[in-house]
Amino acid sequence: MSDPNSNPAAPQSEALNPSGEASPPSAPTPAPAAQPAASAPESAGEGNFAELLSRFEAEGSAQAEPKAGDRIIGKVVNITGDAVLVDIGAKAEGALKIESVRRDDGSLPAGVGDEIQVVVEGRDAEGNFNLSPLTPDRPRTLEDLQAAFESGLIIRAKVTGIVKGGFSIQSGERGFLPQSRSGVRDTAEMHKLVGQEIRCRIVRAPQAKNVVVDRRSVLEEEEREAEAAALERLREGDEVEATVRSLATYGAFVNLGGIDALLHVADMSWTHVGDPSKVVAIGDQVRVKVLKIDPAKRRISVGIKQLTPDPWERVAEKFEVGQRVRGAVLRTTDFGAFVELEPGVEGLIHISEMSWSRRVRKPDDVLKPGEIAEAVVLAVQPRQRRISLGLKQALGDPWADAATRYAPGTVVEGRVRNLQPFGAFVEIAEGVDGMIHIGDLAESRLNHPSEVVKVGETVRAQVLELELEKRRLRLGMKQLLPTPADEFIAAHQLGDVVSGRVVRAYPGRVELGERIEAACPSAVAPAKRVVQGTLGEKLAAVWKPPTPAEPEPEPTGVQLKAGEMRKFRLVKLDAENKSIEVEPA
Repeated sequence: MSDPNSNPAAPQSEALNPSGEASPPSAPTPAPAAQPAASAPESAGEGNFAELLSRFEAEGSAQAEPKAGDRIIGKVVNITGDAVLVDIGAKAEGALKIESVRRDDGSLPAGVGDEIQVVVEGRDAEGNFNLSPLTPDRPRTLEDLQAAFESGLIIRAKVTGIVKGGFSIQSGERGFLPQSRSGVRDTAEMHKLVGQEIRCRIVRAPQAKNVVVDRRSVLEEEEREAEAAALERLREGDEVEATVRSLATYGAFVNLGGIDALLHVADMSWTHVGDPSKVVAIGDQVRVKVLKIDPAKRRISVGIKQLTPDPWERVAEKFEVGQRVRGAVLRTTDFGAFVELEPGVEGLIHISEMSWSRRVRKPDDVLKPGEIAEAVVLAVQPRQRRISLGLKQALGDPWADAATRYAPGTVVEGRVRNLQPFGAFVEIAEGVDGMIHIGDLAESRLNHPSEVVKVGETVRAQVLELELEKRRLRLGMKQLLPTPADEFIAAHQLGDVVSGRVVRAYPGRVELGERIEAACPSAVAPAKRVVQGTLGEKLAAVWKPPTPAEPEPEPTGVQLKAGEMRKFRLVKLDAENKSIEVEPA
């Protein structure tokens, strides 16, 4: 161990020989002299590094650790996808959320190596410093808040919680955001706002822990500015991406990036859309075409179907009058049923064209949505986007051969479908109705047809009259009922002698029974009575000589007396025409 009082440089000046002994001081050589010179800087460097390290640690421990609220000018050391790392001194780095410093155009205020003013917000759970940018819209002191209030500056504040009547906020000082000025309406939106940074304006002179802000007016200003920019940017005919914001029974409201537009249900698809939610949902991204812009009312109409060809452009080429078509029934209304002939092209079957019988009260009685209907094209109007269809025409006209099938005298059967005070309507075939007048229902007098027939009852009748142009049939039931004359004819034969009462002397009519009359062709008129001595005869005798009178012919028949009872012989029994003739027996 060396003596502490000895010269520390002395041992370094001595050289060692090959045997390990010290060389005499009086005989130094160049090599040993160079050895100490080379080792001196190394020892000095070790000492300098230790000194520097000690000095750096001393300076670091002496520098105060950043505290929450400190304003620091730091240097950007790195930029990641979601944060900007800033050297804030004291061997510490903090993180800025990149969205808090990103400008509206997407750029950043500083790059790596640039200085930036920040405020220390505190540490996270892992001990890292959280920073926020130091800008005029982020006041930190009461003085900052007062300056922002006086200038009407829009500031940024963090919503910290929900309190009675609104929200608590933090922007240097604690503040209050009334719910009526928050821009939110329901409870769900209120909870979503907690923890967010909002843009607002101070509405009352700030005091410590009593700052009142307004967010709604800021949102309204931003909306107006965004709408104005969108109206300036958009043109009719533009195709743009949109986000579905809300749904209504008549369509959907979509956002075009700053302004909302109406997507009407009629512009969603070339096919009929009854429920907009079947086409789009809230949050969907859709491509639309701008149809109309009204700058004065700040209204925009958009459509989806306009992005595809209009199927009605070739309707005139595909459909013609008289063509038989098939399609699915889409929906029914009070006046008819709509049939899809092809996607986006519908035809209407009017209620009057559903049945030849013209008794359809509701289209649902004939057609149901989803059914396949076969119809005939009655009219095509491409400009009006209308195609008229007929269902009954596809079934054939039941009146086409009515002249032969329903000639007068023909006996038919049918179902009573309707009763009126004047008669009954009977369906004798699909689409063919006949009317039985109340006087033709029975021989007796009726007050109402229901005394003889009921709705739904099947009856037999005789065709009395056919009006083909008006599609009318007049029928009769009593003509098929057996009469007393029918029964009399069935019970007697020619030559039978019967009793009868003369009801008329000439021409002869004889009553053979109740409501049974017969003709008596052999009855002769009664002889004329000659009155003698009349004024006429006297004048004739004076002025004209009498001429011999010609004898009157002997009567060839029998004179009858009204009311007399006598015997008669049956000479004619015509069952078809219900006629009877007799002669005196």
